[in-house]
Amino acid sequence: MSSKIVVQKYGGTSVGDTTKIQNVAKRIKRYHDEGQKVAVVVSAMGHTTDELVDLADQISKNPPKREMDMLLSTGEQVSIALLAIALNELGVPAQSFTGSQLKILTDGNFSNGKIEMIDRSRIDEAFNKGKVVIVAGFQGIDKDENIVTLGRGGSDTSAVALAAALGADECEIYTDVDGVYTADPRKIPTAKMHKQITYEEMLELASLGAGVLHSRSVELGMNYNVVIHVRSSFHDKPGTLVMSEDKIMEKMKVSGVTAKGDQARVTIADVKDKPGIAAELFTQLANKDVIVDVIVQSSPRDGINTISFTVAKKDLTAAKPIIEAYAKDHGNGKAEFDENISIVSAVGVGMKSHVGVAAKMFQSLAEKNINIEMISTSEIKISCVIKQNQAEDAVKALHTTFIG
Repeated sequence: MSSKIVVQKYGGTSVGDTTKIQNVAKRIKRYHDEGQKVAVVVSAMGHTTDELVDLADQISKNPPKREMDMLLSTGEQVSIALLAIALNELGVPAQSFTGSQLKILTDGNFSNGKIEMIDRSRIDEAFNKGKVVIVAGFQGIDKDENIVTLGRGGSDTSAVALAAALGADECEIYTDVDGVYTADPRKIPTAKMHKQITYEEMLELASLGAGVLHSRSVELGMNYNVVIHVRSSFHDKPGTLVMSEDKIMEKMKVSGVTAKGDQARVTIADVKDKPGIAAELFTQLANKDVIVDVIVQSSPRDGINTISFTVAKKDLTAAKPIIEAYAKDHGNGKAEFDENISIVSAVGVGMKSHVGVAAKMFQSLAEKNINIEMISTSEIKISCVIKQNQAEDAVKALHTTFIG
């Protein structure tokens, strides 16, 4: 009998009620009965995290991040306990652990912590007793033992980090979709499911709005060479393997098309053209943990230029004072903010060896009378900023052009 370590992760929809939790327990039992050591990472049930955020919002519009992490971490504590109870009811010995009990050490950045180390001693102790280990996703502690959450979607990161720490070859991410598709199948019925996709492609897709995996989980998988298996929690069919490029034979020119609508565009005109001016702005934004996506700076004319960039709408509250002060000191005194944009992107490692992808993309958008306001490219990605109300038409057009 095999005794390999299996790491699984179940999202909120997979453990949304007690019936679903019991079904998950039956799936885990099959692995345990085969003699495998099973570690399971679980998210909070259904919309629990949103409900906890709403409770805090009723009291304060700006609650301390430390206390929010204390609050939000309770959602996973409920689901891990219920799953452990369900497994024990099936005759499978199981023990649940919070992030603090396992000493999942983070950098201490409340609400967006990064995992630095996982102490596997209590997990190995439970394995040696024949137990299934149930771990609360989305959380850890800092050096002072404060609870720190990993950001929305952080249970994916918890699972891949655990797989890396335990030396597992694969991390199974169970979700409410069958795998990774070429586009959102709810909006594009012709979207195709991938059997395999590269870490690089998945990383781009995750950061560009594909909600299947948390981008930091893909980074961890790539860094520690952990294969991530995205599959449905509602049946036993294989899903999509996220793996290194050298293991994939056929590389699609474009493997996915996405739209990201949670961004805002910032424009600052009449910025003096001299070294260090742009660095000052983006350093201040970085110090406030504001992530900047697409950046375009115009060619200088008469010693001045225009800087445009995109940030997440949720970061505007923190970013606006910095941007407005910068515009007064270095620009024409006023910054423009446009929240009615989307970033549509085409992603594929095949772009490295195929020419004309950009031309086809721009032509496809032009045929739908969709104006491109900003463009950003990498070796495997082309992104265009467009009006938000045209995003769905843009994705349909690009998917037809590149995938069919």
